[in-house]
Amino acid sequence: MLYLFDVDGTLTDSAPDITGAVSEVLRRNDLPPQAFEHLRTYIGKHLRELFFDIVPDCTEKKSDALIAEYRTIYAAREHSQTRVYAGIAQALAGMEGLKSTATTKGTPTTRIVLEKFGLIQYFDHVQGTDGFPAKPAPDVIHKSLDRFQVAAGDVLFIGDSEADMAAGRAAGVKLCAVRWGYGDIDKMARYEPDYWVDEPAQLLALCR
Repeated sequence: MLYLFDVDGTLTDSAPDITGAVSEVLRRNDLPPQAFEHLRTYIGKHLRELFFDIVPDCTEKKSDALIAEYRTIYAAREHSQTRVYAGIAQALAGMEGLKSTATTKGTPTTRIVLEKFGLIQYFDHVQGTDGFPAKPAPDVIHKSLDRFQVAAGDVLFIGDSEADMAAGRAAGVKLCAVRWGYGDIDKMARYEPDYWVDEPAQLLALCR
């Protein structure tokens, strides 16, 4: 079995750093500020979607510039306000099978996060979104399936958002929705996940 994990909102509570970096981009560009709770709903989606929604008369060129600025600011924060959810490390350590990531973050940034928080040793592969469509497109999931040469029916994708559920359904893999992240529970439920978990320890039961 191959287990794929979303990162933000599933493995780590990274909202303070992500929304903080977005807020700094908005401030530097004299753009309207946004509430933390509103910005948090975009976590897991591509930044282009966020900026097109909140920046008046946004263009591709403008969004690309804002995304580049965001990435510089986000990296400079060094994930100082990000935390691993309690029980995640223990769950990963106890889950037998192959493990990879399926995140909207780029692969290099994902690797940095996993290394910083002592999770890298639990993963057989690290896969981010690198120049191909982000979730809800299934591309990032397909990358790991190709890497390990496994069938979609032998894969469980674990995530916290509607975009995760949509990507998983499009890829034909099994789905596990976590209730501790940032996603809207009702929107995730529309995709009829195969499993729901309320805490990381319950992930261990999925291996049995």
